[in-house]
Amino acid sequence: MNEFILDSKRLNCYNTVRFQIKESKKAMSNEKNEEQLDEELEAAQEVMEEDLQEVDNEIERLKAEVAAMQDKYARVHADFDNIKKRLEREKYQALDYAQEKLAKDLIPVIDSLEGAIAAGESEAEADEILEKLKEGVALTMKQFLSVLEKHGITQVSEDEPFDPNIHHAVQQVDSEDHESGEIVSTFQKGYKYKERTLRDAMVVIAN
Repeated sequence: MNEFILDSKRLNCYNTVRFQIKESKKAMSNEKNEEQLDEELEAAQEVMEEDLQEVDNEIERLKAEVAAMQDKYARVHADFDNIKKRLEREKYQALDYAQEKLAKDLIPVIDSLEGAIAAGESEAEADEILEKLKEGVALTMKQFLSVLEKHGITQVSEDEPFDPNIHHAVQQVDSEDHESGEIVSTFQKGYKYKERTLRDAMVVIAN
């Protein structure tokens, strides 16, 4: 009986120790798991901080690019405004001085007219003065027509067929040398600026 009781006590003690060892192992396992979890959390936090740093760096880079693009746009816009203003200024200057070349080319014609007037005031014989005046006026007229032609202004040719766009018939006459509707003579010469009529030629046409 005493041995049975002793064996029971030993068994209880054995079970108690075994239970304590098991609980100790479990506690150690839990502590190990907690340490491992802490390490994983720390590692995850480090990775997250690195990712956040990369995101911050990317945001800063994009901000710099946007600022650079805005600055570039502002410069291009300013350059465009300056070019626009310069072109507007040049356009108005071109309009204001559009006749500058014509004016320069007409100055020699004025010189020729002044020379003709001076010749008329000389003390030479009347016939000689008249001859000089005729020569001077003819030369001046040729010079003047040359200047006009240089600037796109030409006379309507008298040899052209009758054209109501550039001719104005002021009279009709019988003519054996011309067919009906043909130009017989020019009463007043017409002029064109390039392809645009400045003044119709007044002509006489055949019946």
